[in-house]
Amino acid sequence: MTNEHIDVLVVGAGISGISAAHHLIENCPQKSFLILEGRASIGGTWDLFKYPGIRSDSDMYTLGFSFRPWRDAKAIADGPAIMSYLQGAVDDDGLREKIRFSRKVTKAEWSTQRGLWTVTVHNDETAQDEVYTCNFVHLCTGYYNYEQGHRPDFPGEENFKGPVIHPQFWPEDLDYENKKMLVIGSGATAITLVPSLAKKAEKVTMLQRSPTYIVSMPAENKIANWSRRNLPAQFAYGLTRWRNVIMNRIFFWYCRKFPTKAKEILLKGVRAQVPEGFDVEKHMTPTYKVWDQRVCLAPDGDFFAALRRGKADIVTDHIDTFTSHGVKLKSGEEIEADIIVTATGLDLKFFGGVDIQVDNAPVLAKDTMTYKGMMFSGVPNLALSSGYTNASWTLKCDLTSAYVCRLLNHMDKKGYSHARPEIDWTDMDVAPLLDFTSGYVVRKLDELPKQGKVTPWRLHQNYLLDIMMLRMGRVTDGMAFSRSDKSS
Repeated sequence: MTNEHIDVLVVGAGISGISAAHHLIENCPQKSFLILEGRASIGGTWDLFKYPGIRSDSDMYTLGFSFRPWRDAKAIADGPAIMSYLQGAVDDDGLREKIRFSRKVTKAEWSTQRGLWTVTVHNDETAQDEVYTCNFVHLCTGYYNYEQGHRPDFPGEENFKGPVIHPQFWPEDLDYENKKMLVIGSGATAITLVPSLAKKAEKVTMLQRSPTYIVSMPAENKIANWSRRNLPAQFAYGLTRWRNVIMNRIFFWYCRKFPTKAKEILLKGVRAQVPEGFDVEKHMTPTYKVWDQRVCLAPDGDFFAALRRGKADIVTDHIDTFTSHGVKLKSGEEIEADIIVTATGLDLKFFGGVDIQVDNAPVLAKDTMTYKGMMFSGVPNLALSSGYTNASWTLKCDLTSAYVCRLLNHMDKKGYSHARPEIDWTDMDVAPLLDFTSGYVVRKLDELPKQGKVTPWRLHQNYLLDIMMLRMGRVTDGMAFSRSDKSS
């Protein structure tokens, strides 16, 4: 069991962790840091998911880092291209020597007296525990469980003779050529899988309980590509990034402000792309408002093209039972399948599953109030990077990483060892953390932190407002600073 001290421990080497490390190098060069990664590779989501067609659902001009231009022609990039981009970012900053792989953080214990976190880490390579102490913990662990996805039990599942696969654990050697594929689900993963599987499979059927909004978008951004060819790289990237941020924000605002009109516009786009005679009302018209759940993306309309070619179809119904050769539905219809894919969603996991304790008292996320969408009431010297539900993940993570550096530098300047968000919210109006009806959120909403109605206790889900709060706002708002006995 080792015992090593570091100024800042970054947990996770995905997009968020790489962003956190870059900002520490740029803005806090006096701070020592390590990145602890539970898996054997960087990349997080983009290294874990291997299913056919895996790609971003956001454009890479906003999913990419603010400090590293996206140079590929395709704005909607696939998994390998994103991994290449992340590898390049790691190499640019010389981060490989700062990353320790196969280290799963299991416990983080704060001592107010010492002004330190004691972090217990399991080393999968040695099967031994390691102990680190640090002044600040930055959790960059994502929002879902890497060990398991959401996987409901289906009646009669044991009767099916073929493989049943969750996309989170796609077998590399799966042969689905000329096979009948059944994809259960209608979210982003299903919308990605269907056209990709349809290239080789005999037929792909997407079985959904209810429809999802789907919008087509060109995989390449012609204006961005022109700018990249004719303007300095960082300048061109910044222009495209801000254009996309503003356009996406306007689209989201319009959908929330005029939901009926937005629904008409999206469904008009759908009707223009589906095969003749396709029942748009049944299969493509959700019951919820646009952006109550995330809108799914079909790059270059690939999903609709698969429908038009007859290589894919949609069935809207409920499962009665699995059979030996497929699925029987509540309507009595049967769908034959050689392989069934359960694209049934993610299992949300807050704090990355780390057991957090403050002065020997366990911290449950549901008992805290979120502070600026990145720290938590009563928990000192700990930040969590998380993204937006209505925009690219990295936009918020970059802001969070820069804010952590501002906070650390302020503490150094004033001689503080503790920064603890504090609020008495017993009589305060509180709300659920997320106003979002996606299944992975609704299933775990009671386990998430609360939010207030006013800044800094409100989660904006708005990049422009977060710039004002995190980049320009005071780091002292709602924060209690102090010095430990050790430092005084």
